[in-house]
Amino acid sequence: QVQLVESGGGLVQPGGSLRLSCAASGSPFRVWAMGWYRQRPGNQRELVAGITTLASTNYADSVQGRFTVSMDSAANTVYLQMNSLKLEDTAVYFCYLEPRHATPGTLYWSQGTQVIVSS
Repeated sequence: QVQLVESGGGLVQPGGSLRLSCAASGSPFRVWAMGWYRQRPGNQRELVAGITTLASTNYADSVQGRFTVSMDSAANTVYLQMNSLKLEDTAVYFCYLEPRHATPGTLYWSQGTQVIVSS
């Protein structure tokens, strides 16, 4: 079983920055991709950003240019640097891990961390 533990959420003013971290541990696994989803109040969970072990990244249009996803493959840790935060970035952020050679669609999830952007 894979465990994902997040850190870094909290309260920030509009225009501010936060950095989320998520470390994976547990049963032997090899990572293919990690990244972040979020769930805003009243909305479905949506992809924010993802990165593969080949360093290929993808971002939601709403965060492009403001958020940066990165991964320390040796530590099985993914980061999300969030700059120029907006009120609409308020959400619960979940990190995910997609293992190599797993059944298609297999994802592991963190518990989620709250990010509140408010003045």
